[in-house]
Amino acid sequence: MRKALAVILTVYAGMAQAGDVVIAALGDSLTQGYGLVQEEGFVPQLEVWLQAEGENVRLINAGVSGDTTAGGLSRVSWTLTPEVDAMIVTLGGNDLLRGLSPDQARSNIESILQAAQEAEVEVLLIGMDAPGNYGPEYKAQFDGLYPELAQAYGAVYLESFFAGLSEDGTAPDPATLREWFQADGIHPNAKGVARIIQVVGPKVQELIGQVKASS
Repeated sequence: MRKALAVILTVYAGMAQAGDVVIAALGDSLTQGYGLVQEEGFVPQLEVWLQAEGENVRLINAGVSGDTTAGGLSRVSWTLTPEVDAMIVTLGGNDLLRGLSPDQARSNIESILQAAQEAEVEVLLIGMDAPGNYGPEYKAQFDGLYPELAQAYGAVYLESFFAGLSEDGTAPDPATLREWFQADGIHPNAKGVARIIQVVGPKVQELIGQVKASS
């Protein structure tokens, strides 16, 4: 399956027009578009939004449902094809669901950022908020790894994938925002994705600006 996905990523990237900024979105089911028809998913909606804003951009959906940070790391080398100019990294949700070590998540994401740096690919790193049930120390370690790594590697940073669903820009409680989520209370519905993109989109424009500045 992963070999087939690698071929798809390469073909998709090759379809980009000259002058387009090619961005790979590396993530889990939130990126992949779990439970939604293709055009309602995060990557297609984000691409449409960016193009409506006048950006010459093509997005590659490198999201795999169920992936942990370790899974993302295992795929990053063949996600970063020569055509890719930038990468959106949205990983960690499944680490949280499984109660995996924050230290391991940090190591995996740092290795992803190192791979991007070696490939001269700019990155937007999107954070995750740990639930409080793992204790304050776990939450502090997990929540803190994203801004710290973004600063260390010069990545564009967004504190939460779900920032667009709350008034103050922090991660919302899905239980109180049922209209934006699917029945599982974890994955956003099409309307929720549209709201999420209102916050993610400008960050991707910042990412595109970094790509152009480094060209």
